[in-house]
This record gives sequence, structure tokens and C-alpha cells, in this order.
Amino acid sequence: MTPFAIAGVQMHVSALHSNVEAMRHRIEILMARFPWTQMVLFSELAPYGPLDQFAQPFPNDALQQFQEDARRFGIWLIPGSMFEKTEDGRILNTSVVINPEGEIVAKYSKMFPFRPYEAGISAGTEFCVFDVPGVGRFGLSICYDIWFPETTRQLTSQGVEVLLHPVLTGTTDREAEIAIARATAAQFQCYVFDVNGLSAGGVGRSLVVDPSATVLHQSAGQEDMFPIEIDLDQVRRQRETGLKGLGQVLKSFRDREAEFSVYDRTSGADAYLKTLGPLETPGQGSQRGLQASDPRSSIEHFEQTLHSPHQFSVFPGKTGSD
Repeated sequence: MTPFAIAGVQMHVSALHSNVEAMRHRIEILMARFPWTQMVLFSELAPYGPLDQFAQPFPNDALQQFQEDARRFGIWLIPGSMFEKTEDGRILNTSVVINPEGEIVAKYSKMFPFRPYEAGISAGTEFCVFDVPGVGRFGLSICYDIWFPETTRQLTSQGVEVLLHPVLTGTTDREAEIAIARATAAQFQCYVFDVNGLSAGGVGRSLVVDPSATVLHQSAGQEDMFPIEIDLDQVRRQRETGLKGLGQVLKSFRDREAEFSVYDRTSGADAYLKTLGPLETPGQGSQRGLQASDPRSSIEHFEQTLHSPHQFSVFPGKTGSD
């Protein structure tokens, strides 16, 4: 058995003033109540809320205070994320990993900002993988990233056993996100710690899922601190023998015969995607996606795309020119 205790903190997040002191206060309470906790994870954008007008340069005073807390309590600390203002003027949604010595050992910027609603936020391009010595390998993913399984595929292909997933979901798609968190745990045979906030920080309902897609804990709509002891050996065992002795999905992906041309942007395999409209916020009374006066128009557009220079076929052994 390889046990490790991770605590999620679901708390009220204000949009208009700093939440840093409130976070530090909850760390102190958590460690007084559950001193066996080894890692603490907060929700997305917890320190300064969801407004990018409060973007901070990195490093900053808040990070230094969190580093002091990690060192003081001897814990791994992921203090959610915050909007980072870079020297070239870009704004990223960035999280850090602080080790028990108070050192920032990893940094991650959200790859999929929630566009079109976060149109002004730049996307990160580097994955975050880090090791807890003697325990296992961890990876960071922020909120909307999990909707794109390629992100988790990259992390677990590098050996990640626990997916740390701070979120800020205050919208009606929280139910879908919960389903995705469970599916991610099963697909990639890993633990998923999905921590949401409250108020301006989300609608709560944080959850912890084990590699068999079993929900170990799910919060409701109030503040919650939930330390959960996980067993990394369960990940390793399941990846070898399969979910309940059944699907060995990581090994099946490794030994696949198929290649996925959709990831080659020059292949033409994504022709249909090019027929979709721009990534923009719907307007009042929007009719986008509905067939208007001529229902053949969208089909004709798609067929024209298929006959572009980058042709392809869905039939094995044939090309677009056959």
C-alpha cells in the first residue's frame, strides 16, 4: 500500500477583494483538525477571484505567503490558480505547486481558457507533471482542460497517477463536468481530485474519484474541507490488471494499431470542424446551428470542404481521388 492524504478545500470566493487571508485561515484550521494531511488543493482562481482585472505578476506576495504556510505545516500546497499578468502583457490562468520546504517546484497555465467567455485570456502550452518522492506522480489540469481528453492522455502517458483539477464552475454545466471527472478517472485509470469553489468561485459539488470511477467523496453546496487518504498502489494494480479485472485501457492504447490523423492539421481529417462557425458568444435569439431557409447549405459546405486539396476517405484503403 502507498497511502497519501490529500485535502480539498471548497470555500466561498469573493470577486471583488482578496481571498488570500481566508485561504490561509482555512489551511490553519484544516491542519489543526486533520494534521495527517499531506497535500492541500484549493479551487481555480481562489486567491483573487474570477475577474482578470486583479491579475498578478509572478512571483507575488500571495505566493510567498503560501510558501510560508507550506513550509510551516510541512505540506504540498496547490493554492488554486490566479490570473497571471506576464511581462509582455498577456494574462494567463496559472497555478503553482509548492513543496513542504516552501519551494515552488512546478507551474502550470490553463491550456483551454473558457472561450469565448474568457476571450482575453491566453492559453498555456506546457504540461505540468511532478513527483512526490516515495509516493507517486501527479499532474495538474485546470477546469475546462478536462473537457479535452487529450490533456489527460498526455499526462497519464507520462505516468501521472493523480490528476489534481481545480475548477471554477458556477454554471449549469456542473452536472456534465462531474460526469466527465468520473469518466476521466475510468478512462485513464487515475485518481481525480476535482475541487470547485462557492459564490463567485462556483456552485461547489467538489468530488474525489478513484481509478474505478467510484466517488470517494462529493461535497454539496456549502463550505467543505475533505481530506481523503488515497492508495497509489490501487492505480498501479488497476493499470496492470484492468478496471475490476476488465479493461486495460492504457495498455490497449499503447498497443493500438490505429493512428489518428485528426491530430495532423494538414490531413483534412478535421474538415467538418472547419464548417463550424466562429468561436463567439451567442447573441439574443441566435439561430446558429439551426438550418435556415435551405437545409442543404451546411451539407453542401461540408462536401465542398471534403473536395479541397486535402482530401481523405473514411473507407480503409481508399483515397479521396479513388
